[in-house]
Amino acid sequence: MSQFGFTLLHTDPHSQARRGQIQTRRGTIETPVFMPVGTLGTVKGMLPETLKEEGAEIILGNTYHLFLRPGHELVARLGGLHQFMNWDRPILTDSGGFQVFSLGKLRKITEEGVRFQSHIDGSSHMLTPELSIAVQETLGADIIMAFDECIPYPSTRDYVASSTALSGRWARRCKEARRSDDGAALFGIVQGGMYADLRKQSAEELQEIGFDGYALGGLSVGEEAAAMYDMMEAALPLLPADQPRYVMGVGTPENLIEGVARGVDMFDCVMPTRNARNGVLFTNFGKVVIKQARYAEDPLPIDPDCDCYVCRHYSRAYLRHLYQNNEILAAMLHTRHNLHYYLGLMAGARDAIAAGRFTEYRQEFYRRRQPESAA
Repeated sequence: MSQFGFTLLHTDPHSQARRGQIQTRRGTIETPVFMPVGTLGTVKGMLPETLKEEGAEIILGNTYHLFLRPGHELVARLGGLHQFMNWDRPILTDSGGFQVFSLGKLRKITEEGVRFQSHIDGSSHMLTPELSIAVQETLGADIIMAFDECIPYPSTRDYVASSTALSGRWARRCKEARRSDDGAALFGIVQGGMYADLRKQSAEELQEIGFDGYALGGLSVGEEAAAMYDMMEAALPLLPADQPRYVMGVGTPENLIEGVARGVDMFDCVMPTRNARNGVLFTNFGKVVIKQARYAEDPLPIDPDCDCYVCRHYSRAYLRHLYQNNEILAAMLHTRHNLHYYLGLMAGARDAIAAGRFTEYRQEFYRRRQPESAA
């Protein structure tokens, strides 16, 4: 029996922004929420305890990577993914579809599933909807995703229509492959590329099948932000108001604010952690590229208005010194700051929606940001 539910607490009077709570078997998630990405059973550069200190209530794991190494059955023998990585809060696993389809010539799509070669050792594997669900259940995730094809951009309408239809058939097989007694939730993924009518068809088909929540896939794959927002506006109102709405792989702080304004409840993206390792730091006024010479003797914190551990204890000059010398501590501190910023951005949005002032929060977000050249 599912232990999953969603409670809508507040709606913004001037936008589609929503404040809610997701109930899972391992705790409650406040929405809108940003979910740090822990592809291989770790959010790179972060201890689980530090993630909790920064307010992370749910993180992601990746089916494709954990299936290949160390293997989902090994993880299960060691107590499941939560025990394996020492994380007792909810975990969402993606289906592995995006990683498989990004392999290009190393994979072949068929009705059955996807035959692919491992990026690790070249070994051959077949990932089907049934196997994707089995791997995610074996890992012990609290929210699992249907197996779908992540449609590349740009794509012809004929290709998008065919791919979206295939993902719909796979979604039905995922639902049929579910075990009914493990307490996890299963989300369907709306596809349709940049075609509003195909998004509508996909959303309607998935609701006919019936899922615990719904995601928008195939966004932030190279399209302009305006096209992304158009697809959010086309698809999100078609989804049930009493279930969570998740936009996968998105994105920049601006994407998050605009997604919230359009009714998104859940986001994930590697951007804060990957950028951190590359010395790009997010602040209330824009990006700081810490390797720039201007910071060599700068005694200020990354963001003078930030109250995170990093900004309270370290200067830009020191962080630049660490980064220039490839010190591991640079990645750790940068990641902590960036996740603090992203998680705080969503906490602020939740408070603003509850207070009926999300429009002001959104305006203030843009007012404070400077041109890239000033960051």
